[in-house]
Amino acid sequence: MTGQDDGPDPAHRRPEGVSDETVEALGSLSKALETTERARGHLYSFHQLTGTADLELDRAVELLREAGHPDWAETVRTQVLGRNVIPGHWTFQIVEAYDATYYQPFRETERAAVEELAEGRDHLHEAEMKEARRTAGHPDHTARPGIGPSPGAESAR
Repeated sequence: MTGQDDGPDPAHRRPEGVSDETVEALGSLSKALETTERARGHLYSFHQLTGTADLELDRAVELLREAGHPDWAETVRTQVLGRNVIPGHWTFQIVEAYDATYYQPFRETERAAVEELAEGRDHLHEAEMKEARRTAGHPDHTARPGIGPSPGAESAR
C-alpha cells in the first residue's frame, strides 16, 4: 500500500489551488450549518412536545368534567386547548417559517460555497484534521473504511 492509498478518498482531498484559509472558512461555514441543523431539531422537538401537550388537554378537559368541575373544563378548553403559541401561529407554522426564511437559504448558500470554492468536496477541514491526528499504519487509524493498515504493521495494542 502506498502512502497515497492510505490517505483520504478523493472526495475528501483538497482540490488543487484551494488555500488553507478557504478550507478553514468552509469548515467554519459547515460547523455553523451543523449547529443550525441541531437548532432545527430542537425546533421540531418544541413542535412535537407542544402538540403532545395540546392533545393531552383533551383528556384533562374530560377528566375535569367527570370530576364535577365543568367550569374548569370549559376554561381549559377555551383558554388553552388549541391556542396559538405566538400570535397567529401554531408550532407547525413556526417550523415552516424557520425552514423557508432561514434554514433552506442557509443550506443552499453553504452548498453553493462548497461547490464553487472546493469542487463540491465536503468536510475538507475535518478530513485534513483526521490525517494530521491519525497514526499511519495503526489498525484503528485507517484513513477510510475498507482500508487496512500497511502490510507488516504491528498492532499498537
